[in-house]
Amino acid sequence: MPLEPLRLQLPSPLVEMDDERLGNVRLLLKRDDLISPEVPGNKWRKLRLNLEQAGELGHHTLLTFGGAYSNHLRAVAAAGAHYKLDTIGVVRGDELVAKPRNWSLAYCEQRGMRLVFMDRQTYREKHSTEVVDRLRSEHGDFFLIPEGGSNALAVRGAMDVPGETTAPYDVICCPAGTGGTLAGIAAGAPPGVHAIGFSALKGDFLTDEVQRLQAEAGLTTANWRVETRFHFGGFAKHPPQLHAFATDFENRHGIRLELTYVAKMLAGIYEMAAKGELSPGTTVVAVITGPAESGAGGT
Repeated sequence: MPLEPLRLQLPSPLVEMDDERLGNVRLLLKRDDLISPEVPGNKWRKLRLNLEQAGELGHHTLLTFGGAYSNHLRAVAAAGAHYKLDTIGVVRGDELVAKPRNWSLAYCEQRGMRLVFMDRQTYREKHSTEVVDRLRSEHGDFFLIPEGGSNALAVRGAMDVPGETTAPYDVICCPAGTGGTLAGIAAGAPPGVHAIGFSALKGDFLTDEVQRLQAEAGLTTANWRVETRFHFGGFAKHPPQLHAFATDFENRHGIRLELTYVAKMLAGIYEMAAKGELSPGTTVVAVITGPAESGAGGT
């Protein structure tokens, strides 16, 4: 049975939070999690121009990479099915070949994605010329989308976020995983607006990555930074205090937060407001990059 056309809610809604804990800081949520149930949030922003270029170049197959629970793999599988493109997902860990499919990989296969399992050592070199050439020899020609979807086209796609935000604001925030969304949002932000990417991972390597992505897209700006204090223990770590914040937020506002990325960003914004790091009178836009149900909040 053919799939219905991909339904997109664009521009995504902008919702103001009424919350006394913010003091005199005004918080607006950019609800990119509502763009599409199958290709939500930053995944659509990052894939849109990649899909267009694949079509313009005459490609019929998309190949990309991800882990066993990759929301990026699911998004590519869903987009490929809707746009009648073949998809190949290269999955980290050849030990998974003989194991039953988890719900995430099963979804990818249901959407027609062909899964290829790669040993972890080779996977670390997945974007090298040698590995990509080998994949082409084994699977034929394809349009390559990097792990996480962050490339120059993704950066340009993420520029749409500030362009859709018509209310005046001072700061725009997003979760940061691979840096592509932050790179694009900063490049598209109006004059005088500062962009902050809240890293979901330990360390400060994302600063170099955002700089690289902006340079690759020809859009270098100086109006952004990576905030590294709110990783809550590292990638995919969800300690009790993070759960408590997300539960309280849902009780107050009726919005369930994705934990790996989105809840960490919002917890950081609330703490910065409480400590006076966001000046009274500041208007902050926080981009909700993925829904809690899919865990697709990575950027």
